[in-house]
Amino acid sequence: MSSPSDRLRRVVPDRFDSLVSGVRFGQFVSVGVIGAICDTTVLLVLTEVFGVLAELATLAGIETAILVMFAINERWTFAEEGDPESLPRRLLRSHVVRAGGSTTQFLVFVVIYRLLFVPLTVAGIDLWILVAKGGGIGLGMLVNYVFESLFTWQVHQGE
Repeated sequence: MSSPSDRLRRVVPDRFDSLVSGVRFGQFVSVGVIGAICDTTVLLVLTEVFGVLAELATLAGIETAILVMFAINERWTFAEEGDPESLPRRLLRSHVVRAGGSTTQFLVFVVIYRLLFVPLTVAGIDLWILVAKGGGIGLGMLVNYVFESLFTWQVHQGE
C-alpha cells in the first residue's frame, strides 16, 4: 500500500522533490521570519502610533514584507533559479503569486482579530493583534512557499 506522498510523488515528481528540499524550505522560513518582523512592525507602528485601522495597517505590513522577502529570496533562497534579466517579471509574478498567501494571511487575521477577539492588553498595547497577525502569517507562509517555489522561481524547471 503506497502512502499519499508516494502517490503524489508519482504524479508530480519534479515539483514534489523541489518542494520538500529541506535547505530551501529552511531558507524560505528564515526569510519569512524577517518578513514577519517587518510586517508586524509596520502593523504595530501604524495602529499603535498613528491610529490606523488594523485591517489597513495589516495590508501595508503585508506589502512591505512582500518587497523585503522578494529581495532576500532573490539573492539567497532562489539565487540559483531564474533568468537575471527577468527580475521585473519575477517581481510582478511574485506579487500575483503571493496574492493567495496574502489573502489567506489577511482573512485569517480578520477572523482572529475581529471574530475571535479576546481582550489582551499589556502596558496599553493590544497584544491580541499580534496573536491574529501570527496566525495569518503562519498559514499565509505555507501557501506562499508552495506558490513561490512553483511559479515565481519555477524550481522544478531545472530538474
